[in-house]
Amino acid sequence: MLVCEDEYDIRDLIVTYLNREGFNTISAHNGVKSLDMYQANSNEISLILLDIMMPGLDGYEVLRKIREQSNVPVIFLTARSDEEDKIHGLGLGADDYVVKPFSLKEISSRIKAQIRRNTQYIENSSSTLIVNGPLTLDLNQYFVKKDDEILNLNPKEFSMMKLFMENLEQVFTKKQLYESIWNDPFYGDANTIMVHISHIREKIEENPKQPKLLRTIRGIGYRMERIE
Repeated sequence: MLVCEDEYDIRDLIVTYLNREGFNTISAHNGVKSLDMYQANSNEISLILLDIMMPGLDGYEVLRKIREQSNVPVIFLTARSDEEDKIHGLGLGADDYVVKPFSLKEISSRIKAQIRRNTQYIENSSSTLIVNGPLTLDLNQYFVKKDDEILNLNPKEFSMMKLFMENLEQVFTKKQLYESIWNDPFYGDANTIMVHISHIREKIEENPKQPKLLRTIRGIGYRMERIE
């Protein structure tokens, strides 16, 4: 496990506690060192605790670079409790958030939960399939099925479905969706996103006007509901 925290006392406290809990940990004190440590030990790192406010590269930028090559679970450590900051971090691919001040027991329990989920995901993804209720997304053959019917999705719609199904119940703003799928800056025109969401709903929902899978979170964005 990699612990990235610029404050020595906090970093030492976390590392000492996690070692006592049976985790093997390495640590870094800034963004550049965090990336270096990850690159050198990526095959052995099962999770990253990542502080947002670090010198050099901040946690957001570190996460962007890590997500270019890996889906390793990342838990943000932050003094920021603002909802927009949380949404921004989750939209970049963070798996969880712990707001300072925190208890070490809370960190440990969140780590164990993320490792457990990731282990289950790896086991399930050996077939490259992501399943959510009636929906099945095949990462190798590049299609989405509803029940036994392969859906006619264009590349952007497939990419959007992949993002939602890999991050069930996570809310994405229109800005996050646009910049993630189109890889361009978002200037406030949400029509493109709304049209694609509408087209996807027509293909996956029983009643597109009353969606139960791809839900609108009023004033924020969209999320894919988890269907057991």
